[in-house]
Amino acid sequence: RICAENASSTMTSIAAALKKWESKNEGVEIAQATEVKLYCQIPPIQRMDATLAGLSSVEHLSLSTNQIDRISGLRGLECLRTLSLGRNNIRSLAGLDDVAETLEQLWVSYNQISSLDGLQSLSKLETLYMSNNSLSWDELDKLKDLPCLQNVVFKGSLPTDGMDEAQYRVEILKRLPGLAKIDGAMVTPDELSLAQAPAE
Repeated sequence: RICAENASSTMTSIAAALKKWESKNEGVEIAQATEVKLYCQIPPIQRMDATLAGLSSVEHLSLSTNQIDRISGLRGLECLRTLSLGRNNIRSLAGLDDVAETLEQLWVSYNQISSLDGLQSLSKLETLYMSNNSLSWDELDKLKDLPCLQNVVFKGSLPTDGMDEAQYRVEILKRLPGLAKIDGAMVTPDELSLAQAPAE
């Protein structure tokens, strides 16, 4: 889904987006909602703020396809398991510490992220979707101590000059040998063996 261009310079606040959500979900108390989708607001959301704390039961929060430039306002979201922030203007993954003990899936594809700092504390993280960002290979080393990470999408985020698809996948596995799936395809025993083979 693609947002239409809107000439208004007035952004949509989190409070306004939540009010709109409540009007579409009559009878559901915001504090009891387990899934809240605030994606593709017109005008777009530009800032996450403490108003999100009212989502005390939310497990899946979607704020994708807006113009958010930083992650914030997550304090109090003690049940959050999936956070969707794809297609925004995010440059940094700082701001996730408040959900470090619950977050299992982070979707941040199509942003402007060049560093994986901010993910090291996510002890429950299983899935990381971050295609079409701008990472160096060394950034992947920051994920090696995440005990639950199994499923990643890095397509379009890593430099692959001179690499074919097989070499690209093996290079990821050399750094993150515990993965089960890369870019939507299961890791094979052969790929894992190649990744673990001593350098010639």
